[in-house]
Amino acid sequence: MNFAALLPELVLTVGAIALMMVAAFVRKAGAITSGGAVALLVAATIMLIGAPQESGPLFGGIVAADGFSAFGKMLIFLGAAVAIIGAHGWFGQMVGEDGEGQHGAEYPVLILFSSIGMAVMVSATSLITLYVGLELQSLAAYVLASYRRSDARSAEAGLKYFVLGSLASGILLYGISLLYGFTGTTEFSGIAGAFLREGPHSLGLLFGLVFLLAGLAFKISAVPFHMWTPDVYEGAPTPVTAFFASAPKVAAVLLATRVCLGALGPAIDAWRQIVIVVAVASILLGAIAAYGQTNIKRLLAYSSINNVGFALIGLAAGGLQGASSVLFYMAVYLAMTLGAFLCVLRLRDEDGQPVEQLSALSGLSQSRPGLAAALAFFTFSLAGIPPFLGFWSKLAVFIAAVHAGLIWLSVIGILGTVVGAYYYIKIVKILYFDAPAAPLGKVRAPLEGALITMLAIFISPLGYLLIGPITRLTGNAASSLF
Repeated sequence: MNFAALLPELVLTVGAIALMMVAAFVRKAGAITSGGAVALLVAATIMLIGAPQESGPLFGGIVAADGFSAFGKMLIFLGAAVAIIGAHGWFGQMVGEDGEGQHGAEYPVLILFSSIGMAVMVSATSLITLYVGLELQSLAAYVLASYRRSDARSAEAGLKYFVLGSLASGILLYGISLLYGFTGTTEFSGIAGAFLREGPHSLGLLFGLVFLLAGLAFKISAVPFHMWTPDVYEGAPTPVTAFFASAPKVAAVLLATRVCLGALGPAIDAWRQIVIVVAVASILLGAIAAYGQTNIKRLLAYSSINNVGFALIGLAAGGLQGASSVLFYMAVYLAMTLGAFLCVLRLRDEDGQPVEQLSALSGLSQSRPGLAAALAFFTFSLAGIPPFLGFWSKLAVFIAAVHAGLIWLSVIGILGTVVGAYYYIKIVKILYFDAPAAPLGKVRAPLEGALITMLAIFISPLGYLLIGPITRLTGNAASSLF
């Protein structure tokens, strides 16, 4: 067996277990486990760069070590590392009822286990592997959502996420059981062969397809399975929300892409209708429902729903260009979202408490011009305003849809971009044109500041220089699916 192809996952697994032991037996080991977890994630990313990729599934057809999975893992590991770095300073300044800081050593360990699950998700070529990876990621996420035990909102977020996530897992399992029952296999290649033979005539296969996609739609928080997202994002600790909105979202979207273009590829006429409806609904609801939000985290939750809709346009397009556009979009989305949340993590009042209300951003450009400029950059990019990199990612999925004959879907996407631009521009207006609010406290976190600067440069107009290399990289990664 070729264990070398799964070396990043093996390294993370052994490292996570070792750090869990450190967390259990060493007091106040938060800094040790955080540094170790970031080092492990960076090392796993380096292992993926230039590593030879297998052409086919491994271990009897349950996982694949190909360009698609390698690209997804790099995004996941880097996103998880940034989430850990941003959390260290934030939790270190939070004080619980016992008077001690709330940054426990188990936080980065949970992130590591969740990252292992996500790596399995994007590599899965079997329904069993898909479910195991997804549940490993989800179980860690449930604990992370309720991480602040002294905060009622965090406990509520964890409970909501667990209950609704369990329901979604049941739906997903029902779809898996139907597909297995009517095909006799859990491997993606075998399921694709069954769809190729049966076509649209097997109601059992179609019902399995519907339930499978419904379960995946919950994981990417796409409409109408989005109901948990605003509440969980608002109630969970802000670093956890930053993590939820970045790496797990990328993993779930790439998993859906592999499932649709791999296992369900011959049934594209069936699942394309579902993906289009979900994409349009996510774009419109994510744009309109964010209008009345006053909490920054809830607004970014609807922003993530909106952005998932745009990524699904690329998936609906199908083919090599559609898959490549999804990879490109999620890479840019990861940078934009992490950058925006890193800015939010630096917002504290003079007592050191986190600030989550939009009104607290009033006149931030006068007191914190650098932070305000970075947040404006990320906001403009999320809105898809040229020449920021977010515009080019939206353009990529629209072009893929046009080439697939879905011109009307691109038009709807463009209209959704215009509608959603209102609340993004509203943030910039608050930053630069409203009267200054109460002064914010100073946050000394040079590493987080450096990350914000790097991400802001990446999504700025200078990012245009990287469009060519990124497009070639995503094209090569997407080609391994076909």
